[in-house]
Amino acid sequence: MTTNGTAAHTGMTELPSLVRDALAVARVHHFPYSCRPEQGRLLQALAGGARSRIGETGTGLGVGLAWLTSGATPGVRLYSVERDPERARGAAQVFAGRPEVTVLTGDWRRIEEYGPFDLLVLDGGGQGKAAGDAPADVERLLVPGGTVVVDDFTPATGWPPLHAGAPDRARLHWLEHPALHSTELRLAADLSSVVGSRLLV
Repeated sequence: MTTNGTAAHTGMTELPSLVRDALAVARVHHFPYSCRPEQGRLLQALAGGARSRIGETGTGLGVGLAWLTSGATPGVRLYSVERDPERARGAAQVFAGRPEVTVLTGDWRRIEEYGPFDLLVLDGGGQGKAAGDAPADVERLLVPGGTVVVDDFTPATGWPPLHAGAPDRARLHWLEHPALHSTELRLAADLSSVVGSRLLV
């Protein structure tokens, strides 16, 4: 979730219809923290490479999930988990006519029941950014060759990447993970994501 992500879509005309539907619900609920369109386009592109399953933590009101669903090919199942019951209900309404999409309510670890995934988007737990939030086990949750996306970083300007003046341990965890080939993608002047592919062996 990104501060002002919902508002960042304002005025955009070339949006998938499902994204427009999710944005409408987010606005009704006065929910500002949807993913930004730059992130949404990345998710849409990556979803096209999934063969079987996509997972997401932190549904919010479904804007990121809508981008994922819009990019996924027929037959791919999508699972997203949201800890806030009201938001989960709102997101589930957006996808009521999409049987390939399941919105779960609860702790982000509920997603573990539905893996391993071809694509796993860590937006609401499992990133390792917050105290007490252990990073997701990608060796268990990704198929070999699967992709993980960890979003909402400020682009690094040097090495090691810093957060609050100290080495950014969460970002370093993903960039240096021994089971991943990872890189940081700058999506805007103030926004980047870490994308990693699980090694085949």
